[in-house]
Amino acid sequence: MHARLSNSFYYADAPDKLKWPGYDAIEQTRDASEYVRNHAKPEQPFLLFLAWGPPHDPYYSAPAKYRSLYDPAKLRLRPNVPATLEGEARKILAGYYAHCAALDDCMGELLQTLRDTGLAEHTILVFSADHGDMLGSQGMFKKQKPFDESIRVPMLVRWPKGLGAQPRSLDAPINSEDVMPTLLGLCGVPIPKSVDGLDYSGYLRGGKNPGDGATVILCAAPFGEWERRAGGKEYRGLRTTRYSYVRDLSGPWLLFDNQIDPYQTNNLVSVPAHATWQSEMNAVLKRKLEERGDEFRPGAEYIARWAYQVNTNGTVPYTP
Repeated sequence: MHARLSNSFYYADAPDKLKWPGYDAIEQTRDASEYVRNHAKPEQPFLLFLAWGPPHDPYYSAPAKYRSLYDPAKLRLRPNVPATLEGEARKILAGYYAHCAALDDCMGELLQTLRDTGLAEHTILVFSADHGDMLGSQGMFKKQKPFDESIRVPMLVRWPKGLGAQPRSLDAPINSEDVMPTLLGLCGVPIPKSVDGLDYSGYLRGGKNPGDGATVILCAAPFGEWERRAGGKEYRGLRTTRYSYVRDLSGPWLLFDNQIDPYQTNNLVSVPAHATWQSEMNAVLKRKLEERGDEFRPGAEYIARWAYQVNTNGTVPYTP
């Protein structure tokens, strides 16, 4: 089941549109908990994928009890939010945090369900997201930008029986394509050779990091929340444990030392003092793109090559 701030959903292959009676994340969590209680048995493995919509625009749609927790005037903004956007950013952030608070309760319900069913110690629980939100940082909102607020997301893995109960923090950049092979590795299931991502299961168990400390970020064709008319453009880049490096079609675009400059306010592209590691980052990006068969062409070429349908404003995906 998958819905984004919507009461409507479809179940299995049935054509009938169903409706949740209230806030979608809470209703989805209740359905998931009921499924676990009714079907999960210790000797019968299962996989449950729960795709909450929040925290997401519309930002002000969380239940009132969560919205009341946050006063926009009292919130602390990131220092890379321009003064001209502070009022708007505070209002949006209050709604964003309200959604997050609701999800905290939803996660608590899921954990309690696992405890009640005796599965808490043996179940691999992964909490993550597909993207972040600029929330006014860099003078931008929403997603698809190559800055940390948009690309960095939570990645929490809980499996007391297999990974221990003591919290640990690992700094390897893990990307979306790594989640599936890592889960297969944790479960002892063979990983198909066609899989692009890396298996970090050994690393989670205390072994060697299978990566090289860098992962690719990209925008193949601007669309949706970062259209060309809003400044959207194609890019390819790297996020390492310390640095960010991004190219657009015209050449190097962004270069940040995130250890010294965590809010990414000092773009070091083409600064002579940093030319050596800009060149090194560019070489790593070039190698990774070649390994992927990514020629980094204009987005319009990919749209034409694969016959994607586009909106009247030239963005994908197409929505009639």
